[in-house]
Amino acid sequence: MDSTTKRPGPLVSAGRGLMLSVVSLAGSIILFVLTVLSLAFILLGFGVFTTPWVLTLVRAHANQRRLLAARWSGVRVPVPYRSFPADARTGVTGRVERCSLMLKDPATWRDLQWLLVDMTAGFFTALLSCALLLYAVEGFVLAAGLWRVFENDRYWYAFVPVSSQTTGLAAAALGAVLFGLGLRYNADLLRGHFLLAKTLLAPTTDQEMALRIERLTESRHDAVDTSAAELRRIERDLHDGAQARLVAVGMDLGTVEALIEKDPARAKALIGKARQSSAEALTELRDLVRGIHPPVLAERGLGDAVKALALRLPVETEVRVELTGRVPAPVESAAYFAVSEALTNVIKHAGADRVWVDVSHIRGMLKIAVTDNGGGGAVIGTGSGLSGLERRLGTFDGVLAVSSPAGGPTMVTMEIPCELS
Repeated sequence: MDSTTKRPGPLVSAGRGLMLSVVSLAGSIILFVLTVLSLAFILLGFGVFTTPWVLTLVRAHANQRRLLAARWSGVRVPVPYRSFPADARTGVTGRVERCSLMLKDPATWRDLQWLLVDMTAGFFTALLSCALLLYAVEGFVLAAGLWRVFENDRYWYAFVPVSSQTTGLAAAALGAVLFGLGLRYNADLLRGHFLLAKTLLAPTTDQEMALRIERLTESRHDAVDTSAAELRRIERDLHDGAQARLVAVGMDLGTVEALIEKDPARAKALIGKARQSSAEALTELRDLVRGIHPPVLAERGLGDAVKALALRLPVETEVRVELTGRVPAPVESAAYFAVSEALTNVIKHAGADRVWVDVSHIRGMLKIAVTDNGGGGAVIGTGSGLSGLERRLGTFDGVLAVSSPAGGPTMVTMEIPCELS
């Protein structure tokens, strides 16, 4: 289990297992039948319109299981679906193309295989995590007096024939053993359910490589666009700020040179003005450099830079850093600005009065979590700050996850693969 995922209690695991067993049996059977019927209807023509809708439901069902696997057992199941083209057509032609793209995606057929496994072995593993505790209770009830019902017609409790108080006590003993096993292992059985799902829902090696290449290609284009925009910003800031002030200083000094003998008082005033303009230009240059690469980041590393960033926030911020070495400079810079952007989003949109930032390095992965007690409702969408943050991390093959239920709290988790020096 992931070290960041707290092991659930046995009763919680039993309740979750019972819920999953119902969903696995009913949900997977219904979706599998609907998918098979919709695929058959393609031969009749209207299946091309129903199949994308049904397969979207299947993907939503699978994605919900991925989410529960991560939240409940720390099992990470990557999403392998191919993205649809941005210029996809609409109308009847668009629906036919969408149906064709979904059926050509290998992940679609793995989802259908998972539905078969989920309604059988998946149902059994989920049910077993709660059945041990429930079945154990039956043994105690038999010993408490229910055995009298079977006095003339013995009842088999597992391998114990119950027909008397003595055999009832034997059933209670067996129930105690089963109850102990349930307390100890039902969380592991629940995790086994999710690991079973992962064998089919996770991308194959070829799929993972293809998705990674596609993602890195997109992130490379984003990085090029971001770099070009950053260069234009720097050029604009230099032209409108420090450069203009330095030109003004040069003009003032030229005037001083002409007036220094004719009007010393005015020349002295212009020298003071030139000094002030040069100080302002220096301040703007320092701010510009700080925006490119903060000195505290270069000198003291990511942990201290994040702490310095937190000190400037208008809300109470707690920073916890667990790094045993220095993060590589490019990753360090990307992580710093990602944290800065996440904190900016909190201040602008969350309505929070407290923020927690956790920075750690676990098994070759830099992990950063920014949590606030605001109103929640944050989503990764086109045009949002979180989308830009996701693209920034994607340049380094990093990932972004957001948990933000209505009413809060919101947790933004960032992970970037890297090694510490």
